[in-house]
Amino acid sequence: MEAVPARARAYVTGLAIAALCCLFPLPSTGAPWWAVVLLALVYAGCEQAAARRRFGGTFYPVLLAAAFLLPPPAAALVPVPGALLSPVEHHPHVLRRVWRAARLVLAVWAAGSVHWALGGRDAVAMSDFPYALVPASAALLAFCLALAALDGGLLALVERIPVRRAWHGLFVRSLAPVAVHGLAGLMMAVLWRSPYGPVAALLVLLPMCVSWWVFAQYHREQAAHQATIRALVQAVDIKDEYTRGHSERVGQASMMIARELGMDDARVEVLRFAGILHDVGKLGVPTRLLRKDGPLTPEERRVIELHPEYGHEMVRGIGFLGEARAAVLHHHERLDGSGYPYGLRGGQIPESARVVAVADAFDAMTSTRSYRRARPVPAALEELERCAGTQFDPRMVAALARALAREGWHPAVTADEDRAPGVPRPPSVPERPGARR
Repeated sequence: MEAVPARARAYVTGLAIAALCCLFPLPSTGAPWWAVVLLALVYAGCEQAAARRRFGGTFYPVLLAAAFLLPPPAAALVPVPGALLSPVEHHPHVLRRVWRAARLVLAVWAAGSVHWALGGRDAVAMSDFPYALVPASAALLAFCLALAALDGGLLALVERIPVRRAWHGLFVRSLAPVAVHGLAGLMMAVLWRSPYGPVAALLVLLPMCVSWWVFAQYHREQAAHQATIRALVQAVDIKDEYTRGHSERVGQASMMIARELGMDDARVEVLRFAGILHDVGKLGVPTRLLRKDGPLTPEERRVIELHPEYGHEMVRGIGFLGEARAAVLHHHERLDGSGYPYGLRGGQIPESARVVAVADAFDAMTSTRSYRRARPVPAALEELERCAGTQFDPRMVAALARALAREGWHPAVTADEDRAPGVPRPPSVPERPGARR
């Protein structure tokens, strides 16, 4: 988002105007200002602590408690100081802060309006359970819908993602975490209205902060995994500069196939790792062979064909990769047994390797090479279908074709992010063992 398109700036500006309209009737609501200020300070403090500890995410319990306690315009004011003052890592800083504030203002206003319309404020004041759960649940749904709608709109405008894909899954993925935060927010609101007052309500945040810290540790571990993989991929890109970005594109295609096959999210992530790391064994191949312009001798080809075994040795001790290690070792096997390194046939080849083999061949055909231009996606799919049953698993080929028909092919390669805009990528060539495709 370094160079923000004009349409995205207009989108954020429009949301900011809409957020101001939500706050406009604030003076006439009769909301207690001390409650608004206290909740805003607590939320801002939580955001600052999260930024310093690099926890990530937004602390929704305070915002949802405000939606349950205050009139909608007053509740919508609570996230503004924290959103505007919290650190922003990337430019443009002002636009990102405005976006963050407007997004939360609109979501909290939507939740507060639904809760207020369904009589939730009276139910909270009287601790009327289980009836208080009905307006609270409706408010949480409105909160999730607002966030999903706003986030999807920004993705469609900035990333040029098709509209249907931009909103796909955003609402469903937000339900579980928002439901947990909403329960804590409802507990805060009930205790706030009880004889124990705001002090007891704020104590609810202690267990939430502990759980948030534990969750942040998990994300740090995931970030370390990503950093490990990124370091390996960058090393391969430096050594074999002609296939720069190939590994990440194969990871993306592998992920599309895995999702189309109905694999769970954890396994989809492992298949993405498998695609990204499938050529890591090139680090063990002499650079002169990877960059040789002329044909390879039989001896040189045998050396390059060792790269799956080199790669397997490199990643064998990385526990979180799981079955991705088998894909690294066997992604050049063929169903008819003519592949390498072991000449496995049919079902002897691990499923993960059959996924990566199709993704690898697809990107090789749809990428520009030094000796030919990239093939169109339909032509590449036609070639994969022609080789299905002998070289590739027909099930994987069909899954990729269905995924591409629905989503298209829009590879996002982070390895090229450091390239200046307008500077073309260097021509890439397929790995030598796959040239016979």
